Amino acid sequence: MKNKITTLLFFLIGTSAFAQMENYDYKQQLQGISDQWHKLVLPTDIYGKVSNRLNDIRIYGITVAGDTVEAPYLIRSRNEMVIRKNVSFRLINQSNKANAYFYTYEIPTHEAINQIKLDFVKTNFDWRVKLEGSHDQKEWFSLAEDYRMMSIQNNQTNYAFTDLHFPAAKYPYFRLQVNSKIDPVLAKATITMNETKEGTYTDYPIRSMNISEDKKSKQTEIDIDFGKTILLSQLQLKIDDKFDYYRPVTIQYVSDSIKTEKGLVYKYQNLVSGTLTSMEKNDFQFNARALQKLKIKIHNQDNAPINIGGIDAQGYVQELHVRFAQTGDYYLTYGNKKSRQPNYDLTRFTDKIPTELVALKLGAEVPIAKKKVAEVRPIFENKVWLWAVMALVIGLLGWFTLRMMNEEGKKNGNSNRL
Repeated sequence: MKNKITTLLFFLIGTSAFAQMENYDYKQQLQGISDQWHKLVLPTDIYGKVSNRLNDIRIYGITVAGDTVEAPYLIRSRNEMVIRKNVSFRLINQSNKANAYFYTYEIPTHEAINQIKLDFVKTNFDWRVKLEGSHDQKEWFSLAEDYRMMSIQNNQTNYAFTDLHFPAAKYPYFRLQVNSKIDPVLAKATITMNETKEGTYTDYPIRSMNISEDKKSKQTEIDIDFGKTILLSQLQLKIDDKFDYYRPVTIQYVSDSIKTEKGLVYKYQNLVSGTLTSMEKNDFQFNARALQKLKIKIHNQDNAPINIGGIDAQGYVQELHVRFAQTGDYYLTYGNKKSRQPNYDLTRFTDKIPTELVALKLGAEVPIAKKKVAEVRPIFENKVWLWAVMALVIGLLGWFTLRMMNEEGKKNGNSNRL
């Protein structure tokens, strides 16, 4: 009797856990749970099986007591972070000489800086800039030479590159020289110290890439297929040409497809828009998006197409920071694109999550079995039953017909006697 009760108990526990997991398509067992908090790096293979916003990720477990529990988690993207610190300064001198305009700044706090963002009133310019640093305003040390700044503003374009980047420097005085025939009219300067925390990302190889030219629209179109669904965060376009160029660019992804007689017709949505220019690195960053196919449109206007040397694609690593309240066997479950995003308390107390977490490992992916729905078969699926019913109906019709004929005959007989 005791063994039967124990067996029944485990059956009920398993049924309870299955009832929650069966809403999802896949599961992987978590291995190496030893603390209350752990981190779990999401494998790239699951992105084709989850929703674009990763709403359908759950961690279910069966505790030692036999209870089914859900472990809360927080998704952390290991993307690059730039910490900008504004540094106080004051303009102590402004002058011009021989087509050069000078601006001297003092940093009272003697803090290190590595960027000066300039805001000019003038537009449509192409200037060369020089930056120097000094301890006493007598001896000056070069920090940036022949640094190019540009502005293009017309009915089609509004582009400006006026950020001066240089290695971190710590001087009380900085002198900026703008080489221009006219007064650039510097409206504002912002001095900062930028510290970059490098991200952790996955490189995605491109399975196929096709470059074509649309002469009618004056566009270069690049069709990219990764061969599987990935979670993309950034693209880098490598240009072989050495001359200066400035081209608007639009990057789209395939959001849907329709099957027609002529084949698949793809529906595109914009991922990011920007500019390909020889002035800057052609890096495009955007919110992570699950996708498989891309289309890049380079608007050449009246220029000859530029030569694409290659394209690099990366996606920042996605981590789950998970809290385990009870001991048990836990599973990463996913695969339900109708599932809503979970709402956990820990999202409001992120400062309580430890900074150092031990990573968990994942077992093999296992499809989650679904409850079989009983198939409703038609009553007359068997032809024998069909013929039997037809014979019964014919027999009843014949019996009613004969009965009516007998009754009619009796009535006629009675009428003749009268």
